[in-house]
Amino acid sequence: MPFVVQATTDDHALSATVETAKEAFAKAVEWHVVRRFTNICIKNGAKSYSTDEFSSVMALLEIANTVEADVARE
Repeated sequence: MPFVVQATTDDHALSATVETAKEAFAKAVEWHVVRRFTNICIKNGAKSYSTDEFSSVMALLEIANTVEADVARE
């Protein structure tokens, strides 16, 4: 599923489409830290997340997948 990263700089809207959650997060962090863009959001088609929210959601998903894999091995 593609992700869309959007940001605002000097009243200009920017957008990038990437294929993975990892790429979306990396692009958002790059735009925030290196390029000093503001109002960055990551969209997955259904929801829009701030960079902080996105990292939390992806971490919780990774934990859930790890727990499910451990349970399946038992």
